[in-house]
Amino acid sequence: MQKQGGTFFIPWEQAFDLGTAQAGGKGWNLARLDRFGFKIPSGGILSTDAYMEFIDCNGLNDDIADMSGRITATNLGDYARELSQLEEKIRSGLIPQAVIDEISAALQNLELVDKAIAVRSSASAEDSSTASFAGIHESFLNVRGLENILAAIKGCYASLWSPRAVAYRRRMKLDDNEVLPAVVLLEMVEAQAAGVGFTCDPQTGRRDLLVINANFGLGESVVNGAVEPDTYYLDNRAWSALPGLLERNTGGKQGFTRPAEDGGTQFIFSDELSSRPVLSDEEIEKLGLLLMRVFESLGECEHQQDVEWAYDGRDFFLLQARPVTALPEYTFAALKNRQTIWSNGNYRDALPMVISPLQRRLLKALIDTIQYAQFPANGYRMPEGFQFSRFFNGRLYCNTSALQWVYYDCNGSLPDGFNDFWGGHQPQIEINDPDPFAGEVGRERQNRMMGMMNLVMEAAAYAPRIFAEVPRSAEAVAGTGFAQLPDWEFADKYIELGGIVRKYCEKFTFLAGVGSMPVVSLLQKLYEYFGSRAFKILNGLMVGGQAGITSADHGYRLLEMAELARRDEAAVRYLTTAAFNPFLWDEALPESSPFKQAFRAFIEDYGHRGVYELDIINPRWKEDPTYLLDTIKDTMDTASLGNLRAQQEVQFERTWQEVAEAVPPDVLEEISRGIKESQEGAAVREMTKSVLVMAMGPYRLMAQELGKRLCQQGLIKEPDDVFFCSWSDLFSILHKEWSGDGLKALVDFRKLSRKQKEALPAPDIICGEKPVFSEPVGQGSKGCLQGVAAATGRASGIARLIAQPSEGNRLQPGEILVAPSTDPAWTPLFLKAAAVVMETGGFLSHGAIVAREYGIPAVVNVAGVMRIIRDGQEIAVDGDEGTVGSKGITWTNPSQRE
Repeated sequence: MQKQGGTFFIPWEQAFDLGTAQAGGKGWNLARLDRFGFKIPSGGILSTDAYMEFIDCNGLNDDIADMSGRITATNLGDYARELSQLEEKIRSGLIPQAVIDEISAALQNLELVDKAIAVRSSASAEDSSTASFAGIHESFLNVRGLENILAAIKGCYASLWSPRAVAYRRRMKLDDNEVLPAVVLLEMVEAQAAGVGFTCDPQTGRRDLLVINANFGLGESVVNGAVEPDTYYLDNRAWSALPGLLERNTGGKQGFTRPAEDGGTQFIFSDELSSRPVLSDEEIEKLGLLLMRVFESLGECEHQQDVEWAYDGRDFFLLQARPVTALPEYTFAALKNRQTIWSNGNYRDALPMVISPLQRRLLKALIDTIQYAQFPANGYRMPEGFQFSRFFNGRLYCNTSALQWVYYDCNGSLPDGFNDFWGGHQPQIEINDPDPFAGEVGRERQNRMMGMMNLVMEAAAYAPRIFAEVPRSAEAVAGTGFAQLPDWEFADKYIELGGIVRKYCEKFTFLAGVGSMPVVSLLQKLYEYFGSRAFKILNGLMVGGQAGITSADHGYRLLEMAELARRDEAAVRYLTTAAFNPFLWDEALPESSPFKQAFRAFIEDYGHRGVYELDIINPRWKEDPTYLLDTIKDTMDTASLGNLRAQQEVQFERTWQEVAEAVPPDVLEEISRGIKESQEGAAVREMTKSVLVMAMGPYRLMAQELGKRLCQQGLIKEPDDVFFCSWSDLFSILHKEWSGDGLKALVDFRKLSRKQKEALPAPDIICGEKPVFSEPVGQGSKGCLQGVAAATGRASGIARLIAQPSEGNRLQPGEILVAPSTDPAWTPLFLKAAAVVMETGGFLSHGAIVAREYGIPAVVNVAGVMRIIRDGQEIAVDGDEGTVGSKGITWTNPSQRE
């Protein structure tokens, strides 16, 4: 059974393409590390085909098939003797000459003939995200000479059939044929120190820490638990350029492991080294940065990594990297042993996309800070370092189990209604508490709720100052640009900007709350007089408030410019020419053009924004105005701000008349103040995000400058490839810790991975690790889809399914926009739509706020709507009842579509 198209011995470069089936888990991970520029020892992999060749040549196929078929998880003890005999047959077998010849040639080519070798098992299912096989299969250290290497290889093969290995496979429900052994051969590092590093805390499950275990000599004493090693804890949050050392615990280190003269290893007892730290602070942080690169390269910010390392006094070598399995869930005590529910509900408004590699950790840190900071600021004790967010297939999800719990435990808010305001289709957690404000605990919750209100009121007062200071501080970091900045100063700028953004994120919830509190208060007042119709009345009262809602103003200004362009001959020529180039608007339009002057002012005010603007891979409008100019072109013939204002006035007056007839005059005055406060609050809420985007602008500028430099140095192919690097990659290069060799391959891998993830459907929720797509919710006999009534009115028309704003040219005036979610980049599309339907989103989401302001009927948080409605289908949207229907169709699940 000769291997076709290759050899039995696989060098690292070839193993990368062959994957785990040929190289095994350990071997393939080492090949990936090598491809991506990490320093690993010289060596290669004896493929799984070599094992099959060995088994075939020694006539062991029938023995293995018989043993595999008879042993189960319950009768394993009955076959101990037979398994021992099979192991012995393997150890005494003969490795085929063709395999021996390839091993011998490889050792010669790699100049390893006279050097000490590590011979390590690398099973095909080993070191995966579901099965680590840690300590299950044999490995042999300090092996010298071909005969000893061959014996060690057979020892690795035999260990596949030890009772321990068979029991593990049965427990993990892995078929024996799924676990074929490859063998890694690599040069022994002359280690002064070695150990294991984790990109999390494997004991507690905390994801904000790096944990390093270290001892002198070889890492065997750390891996097998022979000593109490040094343990170092580092902060791995993305605000800093480098992981910072938080704590070092010097272990007892009763001794160390070193190579034995006659092969193998020996443990040397020693008291001399026990009180000495194994690594210096500088070395620890250098290793921490290396671990972060592994997490972002192999783990893609989703899978925590367990890394074996060795240090020769000059360089750190990586000997193994694998996902951490069975990581404890770090959560609130009350949620222990409950399944965690992750949702993209609220996150999907601004972050529906697969996040770029450069932005992943930074964006997660930003969102986690926003979520976390609101609770300790109000006196509530949070689990230290708790993170609400995680990535799943490149997209960000929130731990809504924890969020629902902490809202309850901190402020007394029960999960009822959580989805209507937060958005998403997650189940409510069970809380058996009829009165969260009873007793001493209840009084504490009530105090914290009042404290939250006070913090929001304070935010309302200081919002104008913060909205001015934060962009000014961020602009000061950027200065006149980064072109003249020395490489080594980028870290300082990054840290300075991180401090500004982090502090702003700590205030974010309270600033956003300025838009929530008055709405809730007004809703409660309206409920006294209108009961269940209060939402409809509120929506009608919020139409056309003209309170300076920045994301709504985008649309108003674009509508004005479309009208202006229609009357501007130069603008008409520019926008309608066959050679229209959106990047040449400044050159193509004369200074006398009123449209040009208006567009220039728009860019000055809103040019910092963009489509899916929280990911800095996406260009800002001032860099690429294509989307804006295309929107103006599409609406130029029909735009009428006057008509929109007239419609808004009619809607508001009709609702106000209804209110005036139902409530006393003194209450009417209170409601009038509530409307004004709610509209002003909505303006603050929307400005909160706009300022965040301004603050993040220098990150993109830094990245663009570094992209130019790396491209000039030949480390990446084009400047924009920098967005497929990570900040840990960049700082490793800038600090001369890495030459950048392998970065091109890493960028290519990340581009492919991102494309593959973008093609995957995004589940609405993840139950533990199981993705779930929400089913539609019907409303009684009407057969309508039920969502949240977000903006008043009714409309019928053609449904146009728009997956992202760049497809907006497909939406024609008078059609109904059906979208997965919306952020400010969608605002121009609202002006063409007769109504808006969204798959996610809450009552205070961006889409709901803007639709209410414009007076466009809107229903949000309609489960499964993008899978149920067909593009071009005629539908009816009821923004008063929160339903979406279609004549003659009862929608209950996607399989019942007409």
